Amino acid sequence: MLQPSRTKFRKAFKGRIHGNAKGGTQLNFGAFGLKALEPNRITAREIESARRTITRHLKRVGRVWIRVFPDVPVSKKPAEVRMGSGKGTPEYYVCRIKPGKILFEIDGVTRAIAEEAFTLAAAKLSIRTKFISRVGEE
Repeated sequence: MLQPSRTKFRKAFKGRIHGNAKGGTQLNFGAFGLKALEPNRITAREIESARRTITRHLKRVGRVWIRVFPDVPVSKKPAEVRMGSGKGTPEYYVCRIKPGKILFEIDGVTRAIAEEAFTLAAAKLSIRTKFISRVGEE
């Protein structure tokens, strides 16, 4: 699973996800992409699960790019622990997603195969997404 090799700080604030994505809203590598439609946090497990689904459906044809990286640690306290005594230990990593952000890109396959792959991958993600393609691509 994806996670940073080093971080400046072990624990992070929860934060809020405001507004639309500032960058990463255009297709840069592939002909087809999966675009986020709502703000939320996506876990490293979700990203890996979606990536596996896409690569399995493509049957090792074409190329896949992951445009997001989970770099925010989420801490959690153990079950049945009393209030207080500080923040829990980091359990997993997430990526904060804003609307308009491209999550995955595919190239080297037909439009039908790409659409089907992204439909299967979108089922693994906890946010609504949209299939997009370059103008004039088939």
